[in-house]
Amino acid sequence: MNKVLRNKRAIFIFTAPAAAMFLAIMLIPIVCAIALAFCDWNSIGMPRFIGAGNFVEMFTKDKTMGIAVRNSLFIVVFSLVTQQTAGLLIAAALSARGTRLRNFFKNIYYMPCVISSSALALLFSFLFNPNMGINALLRIFGIEGPLWLMDVSWKIPLGLWAIGFVATWQYTGSSMMLYMAAIAGIPDTYYDAAEIDGAGRVQSFFLITLPLVKPMAKISITMSCIGSLKFFDLIYNMTKGGPSHQTEVMASHLYNSAFGNMRFGYASAISITIMVMCVAVSALVNVLIKVEDR
Repeated sequence: MNKVLRNKRAIFIFTAPAAAMFLAIMLIPIVCAIALAFCDWNSIGMPRFIGAGNFVEMFTKDKTMGIAVRNSLFIVVFSLVTQQTAGLLIAAALSARGTRLRNFFKNIYYMPCVISSSALALLFSFLFNPNMGINALLRIFGIEGPLWLMDVSWKIPLGLWAIGFVATWQYTGSSMMLYMAAIAGIPDTYYDAAEIDGAGRVQSFFLITLPLVKPMAKISITMSCIGSLKFFDLIYNMTKGGPSHQTEVMASHLYNSAFGNMRFGYASAISITIMVMCVAVSALVNVLIKVEDR
């Protein structure tokens, strides 16, 4: 094995397929998107170079982009508060000693993660429909339910809160699995020593579990932030950004700009903005969450 690792030709042969795939799937499209972001192109003819025109329009003239950025940041914060908190607490509860039916509940909580987002969007669209689902149940008790996906009277539209709830229900299981893996790596002797010293489950959670899952929390939070900034499928299938673009997020605005208005250059500028925000958020998480080598 050491002989192979010292052979530069062998290293090149083994890494070349992965490098070529990365170049074809990731690097080349990113370079093309960056180049197209400085052009005006409707998919017909050659792109016309306009400099920073797309970015100037995005940040000074496009009111929908402002709404989309606000909504995307709301999804980021909402996901962090709900998914990370619920995922960590569920993981700690299922990892506790003496927990019965652990695998059963683990599968139940993780199951929504493997269900198609389009199917979930269709299901919850029926539940949030004003004439059926939740509102029909509320009418039995004489309560008139709100227009879950259409009410825009709130500072953050009610539809966005509803979609955030669906996203939490779908993706909490993913955070739970990451935290369960981290908790499984904590030696039992730590908890035994804490128990001997008189620490209860709550104290053990805050003094042992929470500090030692910090490396996994860093990964989980980063993935949650990036996924939230790219959030698209539930928005598109449940509200399509409406009404009046009030539930628009950056990814849905990108889609509508490209395939609705045929402004591929402007859509590329939005995609570059999303990419820069993802990199910035990842860097911010690395700065705020310090992980010491053990």
